[in-house]
Amino acid sequence: MLLDSNYIFLLGFINSLFFNFCSLASDFSLEGDFLLGGLFPLHEIDQVTPVFTPETTECFRYTASPSGFQMLQVMRFAVEEINNSSTLLPNVSLGYELFDHCSNTRNFGSLLSFISKNGSIKPNVKRINYQSDVIALTGPYGSTRTISIAPLITMDLIPLVNYGASSSVLSNKLQYPSFVRTVPSNKDMINMIIHMIRWFGWNWVAFLGSKDAYSTDGLNLFNTYINNTGICVAYQERLNLDANYSQTLKKIDMLNINVIVVFAVPQYAVNIINTAIADNIRDKVWIASETWSMNQQLPREPGVEKIGTVIGITDRLLTLPGFNEFILKDMGTANVNASKFQTNTCNQKCDYCPSLTAEDIINENPSFSFAIYAAMYTIAHALHKVLQCDTKGCPKNTPFEPYMLLGEMKKLDFPLNGRQVKYDKNYDPPISYAVVLWHTDENSPQFEMVGTYDTYPKTVFTIDNSRFPWRNDSIPFSNCSVECKPGFARQPEGFHSCCFTCKKCPRNSYVDYSQDPYTCFPCAVSDWSDEGSTACKTRAVVYLEFTEITSIAVMISVLFLIILLIGILGLFTYNFNTPVVRSAGGDMCLLMLLCLTISSISVFFFFGKPSSVHCLVRNAIFAFFFTVCLSCLTVRSFQIICVFKMAAQFPRLHSLWVKHNGQWLFIAFSSFIHLISCVIWTTVSPDIPIADSWTFKDQTLLMCEMVNTITFTVVLFISWFLGFLCLVFSYMGRDLPKNYNEAKSITFSLILYYLSWIVYFTAYLSIKSKYIMLLNAMAQISSIYGILFSYFIPKSYIMIFQPQKNTAAYFQTSIQNYTQTISRS
Repeated sequence: MLLDSNYIFLLGFINSLFFNFCSLASDFSLEGDFLLGGLFPLHEIDQVTPVFTPETTECFRYTASPSGFQMLQVMRFAVEEINNSSTLLPNVSLGYELFDHCSNTRNFGSLLSFISKNGSIKPNVKRINYQSDVIALTGPYGSTRTISIAPLITMDLIPLVNYGASSSVLSNKLQYPSFVRTVPSNKDMINMIIHMIRWFGWNWVAFLGSKDAYSTDGLNLFNTYINNTGICVAYQERLNLDANYSQTLKKIDMLNINVIVVFAVPQYAVNIINTAIADNIRDKVWIASETWSMNQQLPREPGVEKIGTVIGITDRLLTLPGFNEFILKDMGTANVNASKFQTNTCNQKCDYCPSLTAEDIINENPSFSFAIYAAMYTIAHALHKVLQCDTKGCPKNTPFEPYMLLGEMKKLDFPLNGRQVKYDKNYDPPISYAVVLWHTDENSPQFEMVGTYDTYPKTVFTIDNSRFPWRNDSIPFSNCSVECKPGFARQPEGFHSCCFTCKKCPRNSYVDYSQDPYTCFPCAVSDWSDEGSTACKTRAVVYLEFTEITSIAVMISVLFLIILLIGILGLFTYNFNTPVVRSAGGDMCLLMLLCLTISSISVFFFFGKPSSVHCLVRNAIFAFFFTVCLSCLTVRSFQIICVFKMAAQFPRLHSLWVKHNGQWLFIAFSSFIHLISCVIWTTVSPDIPIADSWTFKDQTLLMCEMVNTITFTVVLFISWFLGFLCLVFSYMGRDLPKNYNEAKSITFSLILYYLSWIVYFTAYLSIKSKYIMLLNAMAQISSIYGILFSYFIPKSYIMIFQPQKNTAAYFQTSIQNYTQTISRS
């Protein structure tokens, strides 16, 4: 309560001072049915002097600002145009009170005048009994000044339709509920600057501003919005008017920064550019915010062309039809001008204004002309809605309070000189920026529009690179490090993320600059890449397919083998009681042929995409049944030796062998042992399907991998050991009767068996290819064909084509000849 009393007392004190000192003059005012307020910077204070008593600053004592006078004329022109309109606010006239607003903190007198009623302010009076003099106001120019006065306007919810305050803080409707602006906020300007920096590929920039709300807000937004853009602020500083500008620019030059964002009000921008000229700072790119991008004096400074390229961002420039004629008429004679502006009214006095010509005003910085023009039409359209005007006129007795305008302003959407005037939920307008290039090397400096950025009706950003007079036709370099070549990832170096070295991504990895330029991402298992890649390629999945010519050829040979085995099995069964079959082993022959047939079937599991079943069956079936066949062959060779050579020497052992069917016991025992080893192999460490993506860079080889070699070695050892015994027994019987002598055929088949598997294992250990599986299948086939053609085909030939040799007499004769030969020797 005490604070409220003090605040009211202070306002009253300032207001009293102001109205005792100041008397309003008609030169800055116009009578009308509804009064508007306007605050314009006709003067600027270069250096603020602290004071210890409340006082109102007399603006005319400070530096002239012709651009502020031009802004004031735009408002006067817009009001006159609205008053002359037959469709907008018919039979209603708008009046205005305009003030020179040159101070951030000591221009409250004009504000107190606006919110007063008949020269007094009564904060405790209910709204229904109290209404301020103005229904809305525009200005002041600058974010700091606006933030200073906005709470006073907000107190009564008077619309403050601002033309020159872009701080994003003002978008907060909880703090500034009645603030409306016709210029984009700083967040839009900063986004535009970032768009432009990224467009040219720069990332090493400096940001200079002033110690006020405008620059502070811009710097904070810039540091926030450049996250994840690859842009680094190599140097940033907010300057005072009396700061050491030379030292700041030298630091920037030492850091090799070639792009400088100057986000400051005109006084500071002028100091920075003039210092750059004086210090011979050359070939920089200067990005100008909208506050000074269309400055009329700086492009004319001697030597400005040497500092580099100045690129400005400004609200899209639009001509105001009739404005030039309005100025020419209003500023027609020097005498009229002198009488219009030589008054003693406080902050409604302009000593330099009479010296300005109409051409001076017309050629002044037009950056905020449309914003002021749109502000007046925004107020007028909202008032038109509130008063419920129609083509016949506006009912002037409609109950009306200033806050009612706000609700209508949010709904506005109307065209104005080719632009659409509308507002979002924060009372911010659509963005319509222009990028302007300073041409300072001409006699009359010019501003050329080289790009645009619009958000209505859709977001479009364009820049015409061909318009820029870059040296050697190349964009200036302003990066901490040279960009990495494609396929090279950045390696951070130092504090800034823009400073880095480059490292080539290894094989099977890639760098995605849009996702993270600092990381070499590994390719998926199904993909591959060469060194220095920016994307992965899909691996070709390779396995032994059924449709390949080699696969078809092998399968045809297996089918032929199975048919042949089945045919021979039938032949041997038909001739089961003949001497040839009996001498070949009788029942054992049938078992051998059956095992060879089953072994042949396993070959089909080598083709197609490998699965657990494929890997389990393809070698396990062959290993077991072919080993059973080998055990039969081994015991058959042993029996022949026993009959012809060992029976007489060891008759008791021979009788036991015959009596207990020793041959079948041996086959059963060896087969059982081998079956146990196969079961252990297939359950403990079976072959498993794998996707080999490391052998070939661009292929994924689907194959069966041996998990544990020990169990497989045991299985292989049993088979090979039986084969070795068979070889020994067949060699021992090399001199037996011809009909019983199997030494050559067995030796041939077993040597082929060993050679086939030696070739396969050698290739398996040294080569990785899908054709290794084909070689495995062929090793199985050759092993089966070896026994078939060396052992069974000759006997089949006798049974079919030489039946005379398939008689008991023929075999008896052969045994007698062998006995006689042995006895003679």
